[in-house]
Amino acid sequence: MKYSISASQPANIKTDCLIVPVLAQGILTESGKQLDGSCNKQLSQLLRSGDLSESAGSTLVLHNPAGARSRRILLVRSGASENLDGKAFRKFIQASSKALDALAVGSAHLLVDSLDIKDRTGSWIVSQAVQELETCAYSYDRTKSKKSRKSGLKEIGFSLPADCSRAQANEAIKLGNAVSSGINIARELGNLPGNICTPTFLADECKKLASRYPAIKTQILGEKQMQRLGMGSLLSVSSGSAEEAKLIVMQYQGSTKSGSKPFALVGKGVTFDTGGISLKPGAAMDEMKFDMCGAASVVGVMNSIAQLKLPINVVGIIPSVENMPGSRATKPGDVVTSMSGKTIEILNTDAEGRLILCDALTYAERFKPRSVIDIATLTGAAVATFGNVVTALMANDQNLADELLDCGQQSLDPVWQLPLWDEYQPLLDSNFADLANIGGPRAGTITAACFLSRFSEKFKWAHLDIAGSAWNSGKEKGATGRPVALLMDYLRRQKA
Repeated sequence: MKYSISASQPANIKTDCLIVPVLAQGILTESGKQLDGSCNKQLSQLLRSGDLSESAGSTLVLHNPAGARSRRILLVRSGASENLDGKAFRKFIQASSKALDALAVGSAHLLVDSLDIKDRTGSWIVSQAVQELETCAYSYDRTKSKKSRKSGLKEIGFSLPADCSRAQANEAIKLGNAVSSGINIARELGNLPGNICTPTFLADECKKLASRYPAIKTQILGEKQMQRLGMGSLLSVSSGSAEEAKLIVMQYQGSTKSGSKPFALVGKGVTFDTGGISLKPGAAMDEMKFDMCGAASVVGVMNSIAQLKLPINVVGIIPSVENMPGSRATKPGDVVTSMSGKTIEILNTDAEGRLILCDALTYAERFKPRSVIDIATLTGAAVATFGNVVTALMANDQNLADELLDCGQQSLDPVWQLPLWDEYQPLLDSNFADLANIGGPRAGTITAACFLSRFSEKFKWAHLDIAGSAWNSGKEKGATGRPVALLMDYLRRQKA
């Protein structure tokens, strides 16, 4: 969509639909009051009628308002005036998007100039609005014979917030577009079925990024190259599948500073996970196509940073495999040797994500990264603990953890830290190898991170377990694109 900024009086804005936020008790913002005055108090009369529900996100349309150049005015309940926060604003934009789609209008304008959102700037309001509008517009139809109806909405305007210059607002629009682009790329890759989105397909998609953005260079390592590197842990997961494993390495060069070390992102890319010999139950196994959502988020972020031309260096590493129970599949009790030289007893082949990530983390050492963040749909325990609301976070550096916690709040893509204490490490003890790949039935999310911590001792590292937040089940089944927004907030704060 095309976005623009306006400083015009509300009644003078020519558009198909003017969107007006309504606070608690029918209170209008200052710009809403100005519009109401120009429209012979039609808005306040409509609000007193009680036709607009008190529920946040409820909407009401006024057609052909007197005294305004807009063809329609859309009243949207945005939440209580005394505690309007970022989450309430997001719901306001989502409700506005849904109503605009139903109205089938070609243009719209949001009166967000006098909204007071706790701890948020005008630039944040504009960028978040663009991000939400673009993500709401996404629909999956890649494998459908009938394509989704395209929205007729082509132009969106914003009233300029008081604390935001026109230049800042335009930069905020670019940011919102870039972040939403990364989110939607991650969603599309996650939503593709496993017979299409294979490790080879994922590698090809990453090559396309390199052809689209000169700042990105993509290298694909096949199984023979990984064998020479000693990645026995990663290759043990793909051994039962006819699909060849791939190690995808994307390097983004945005800094002109000599010797600038990169920030590394490592995304789990299991394009389908049957559990291997430790076969999963059949119910909901179709959702295991989402087991590459960590990889998808890395692809989305790399696209977004290149689109914004961030002045830093970033390396995205994606170990990608398919986990199948073939005749050559790894068996419970097998011992494999990782790239680091550590041996691993595989007690459960369905704990495969950590087996591919550990070799990718070891591979990341060669880039001498300033920080490493891995993103993985790793444990059912994370789903049991957090549902789909927050992402589990563990780290070997508290400053990095604190920054990610703050980024989660700022981006509305929240994380919650769990302990990574030495007391949990003995749960991974093995009689037959340096460590086992599972730690028993308790503290599953933490012991999975403990496993990865054994391969992350040479750099600052954080682990994001997105098993609950990466996709939705049920009627709204589909990838969410998380945590692209969180990672973009983190990377935008960094300097070369």
